[in-house]
Amino acid sequence: MISNTKIGIAWCYGNNINTDLIYPGRYLAITSPLEMAKNAMADVDPKFGKNVQAGDIIIAGANFGCGSSREQAVMCLKFAGIAAVIAESFARIFYRNAINQGLPALISSKAYSMVKTGDRIELDMHTGVLMNLNTGKKTSFEPMPEFLLEIVNDGGIIPHLKKRFELG
Repeated sequence: MISNTKIGIAWCYGNNINTDLIYPGRYLAITSPLEMAKNAMADVDPKFGKNVQAGDIIIAGANFGCGSSREQAVMCLKFAGIAAVIAESFARIFYRNAINQGLPALISSKAYSMVKTGDRIELDMHTGVLMNLNTGKKTSFEPMPEFLLEIVNDGGIIPHLKKRFELG
């Protein structure tokens, strides 16, 4: 059973963080997900790949994941240990790639303004409540519909379909 609560350290980024910033093109020849993770966010935050920990959460402004449709942008975050990305809005292709790879992509209009990098935060995936454990402040995010949460909890679309149709 997957926990419906996620607790992690926040990494905060602004608006229009595109897929070239999330996973720079010069690393596209790397195919190992764990090696890809080391280069996540390299052009926007060179410390990210070395310091991110499993369970950490990205908080961003508007239009996160804009740009190209490269799936590596989601994969590098997932394999870096990111438990969820919360943004004011997402590029649609990034949002769908995140769900397909089993990474929660959550929408909140207020999270970015009440969380700072390094804050410890807690997410309740069912109620849509984000709590900043450093400040005690709470805000909401749009809870994922159950059918999308099921895909995420199964690890992505391929494991979900295998489970659903008992394919292995």
